[in-house]
Amino acid sequence: MLSGLKLNGTILDEEAKQQLKKLQGDPIRILQIGEGNFIRGFFDWMISECRKQGLFDGSIAVTQPRPSGKTKIEELREQDGLFSLIIRGLVKGEPVENKEIINVFGKVIDPYTEWDAFLSLAENESLQFVVSNTTEAGLVYREESYVEGQPLLSFPGKITMLLYRRYLAFNGASDRGLIFLPCELIERNGDVLRDCVLRYAGDWELPDEFKSWVMSHNRFLNSLVDRIVTGHPGEVQAGAWFEEWGYGDKLVSTAEPYHLWAIEGEPELDNLLPLRKAGLNVHWVEDLKPYQLRKVRILNGAHTLMTTIGILSDLEHVRELMEHDELGTFIRDAIEEEIIPALPLPLDEMKIYADSVIERYLNPYIVHRLSDIAMNSISKFRVRLLPSMIHYRDQGIPIPSRLTRGLAGLLRYYKVKQNEQGEGYYGTTFRGSSYMVRDEIVLLKLFETVWSEKEAKGIGMLETVKRLLANVDLWGQDLSQWDGLAEAVSIQLTELETRESL
Repeated sequence: MLSGLKLNGTILDEEAKQQLKKLQGDPIRILQIGEGNFIRGFFDWMISECRKQGLFDGSIAVTQPRPSGKTKIEELREQDGLFSLIIRGLVKGEPVENKEIINVFGKVIDPYTEWDAFLSLAENESLQFVVSNTTEAGLVYREESYVEGQPLLSFPGKITMLLYRRYLAFNGASDRGLIFLPCELIERNGDVLRDCVLRYAGDWELPDEFKSWVMSHNRFLNSLVDRIVTGHPGEVQAGAWFEEWGYGDKLVSTAEPYHLWAIEGEPELDNLLPLRKAGLNVHWVEDLKPYQLRKVRILNGAHTLMTTIGILSDLEHVRELMEHDELGTFIRDAIEEEIIPALPLPLDEMKIYADSVIERYLNPYIVHRLSDIAMNSISKFRVRLLPSMIHYRDQGIPIPSRLTRGLAGLLRYYKVKQNEQGEGYYGTTFRGSSYMVRDEIVLLKLFETVWSEKEAKGIGMLETVKRLLANVDLWGQDLSQWDGLAEAVSIQLTELETRESL
C-alpha cells in the first residue's frame, strides 16, 4: 500500500465524517457480543443498511465473548469502529462485487479489562437489543463462580449479571427488559440462552423476583441465520485492494450476497429493528421449523450428498463438483426430483430456495473444500438425507436412485483402514488416491472390520451392505429391513467399484 494510511475517521470524506460524528452521538440501542467475521458481515452490515436509509438512529456497543478476541477489539478501537466489507458472488447468474465501509459501532468495550463499563451498559435506558454470535461452543452452560468485580468467562454468565444490573438499576421495571437475538447455530438458541441465564441465577442465589423478571419482561427469540462470510480475502487480494483504495484495513472482510435471517417473533418488532423495512431478507415468523427444515434438507442435504461422491471422484471443492458435467447434473436432479418432493413445504417456494442454493454453490469467490464438509458424514447423512428416504419408505415408494446412490457412495467412502502409524483412518478414491476420514473412532473401527472381513472371507457385497445397514447405532434404526434398499445399494456399490468416477 503506497500511502501507508490506515482506515479510521481521519481519512473519510466530509460526508462520511459527518455520518461517523452522528453515529457517535446516537443512543446505544444494541449490545453486540461478538467481534468476528460472521456477525460483522451479517448483522452489522444489516444495521448499516438500516442507517443508510434513515430507518434506525441507534448505535451498537460491541464486545468480545472471549479473551482471545482482544486483538480485534483493539483494532476496532484503532479504526474508530470502522471496517471494509466486500460483498461478492453471483446474483441471478451475474457476478457482483460491492465494497462499503461499515460504520455502526458507537462504543467498543473489552469486558475483561473494562468489566464495570460492560455492566454499566445495563443502566442505559436506550438499550433494547442484545445480539450475539459466540459459536456453538459459546452458548453453553459451564459451572462458574461469580466474584464481585471480576469478569465472567462464559457468554451466558455475562448476560446473567448484565440483566441483574439492569434489574437493580430500574427496580425491576416491566418496560426495561431486553430482546435477545442469538445468532449461534443451535436449534432453539433463544430458549437455550434463557435457560442458561436462569441456571446461573440459581447457582449465584440471585433473588426469585429477578428470575421472574427475566422470564416475564425479557424476550429470548429463537433465530436462524444463513450467510457465508468468507472473512479476510488473503494477503494478495487485500494488498491489491489497499493499493486501489489508498488505505489499509486490518479488519477487511468478504461475504456472499445471499443472506437470510428468520426470527421467531411478531412482525411488529420490525418497528423497533426495521430490517424488513430496509429491504433485507429477514422474516419475523411464528415458527422457525420450515426455515430450518428446508436448510437442513436442501442446502445441508445436498452438501452431504455431494461430499463423499465428490471425494471418491477426486474432486476437491463444491464449485468444482457443481461445474462437473455429470456430478453437477446429479446434484441438481437429486434436489429437484428427490429431496424437494419429500418436503412438506410449498413446492414453488422450495424451487426458488433451491435455485438460490445452487447459485451459492457456484460462487466463484468461495472455495468450500469437500474435505471440510465431510467430517462426521454418517451423522450428517442421518439428519440431512435419511428423513427424505424415510418419506418414500412410508409412502410405500422405492427409494429414488440418486438418494440410493448417495448412500452407496457413503458406505464406499467409509471403506477405510487405519494407517501403520495408527494416526488415522484412510480410504482410497476410485482412481486409487488416498483420503483421510474424520469421524468417531468406534465408528471407523466398525467400518474397517466389516470391509476387511468382506475381503478376507470373500463375503458378498449384498451381505456386507446388509451388515452395515443393520447397525442401529449408525442409523437409529435397522435399514436392512427396508424392502429392496440393501439390494439397490449393493447394485450401486458394485457398479461404483468398477468405475473411476460417477
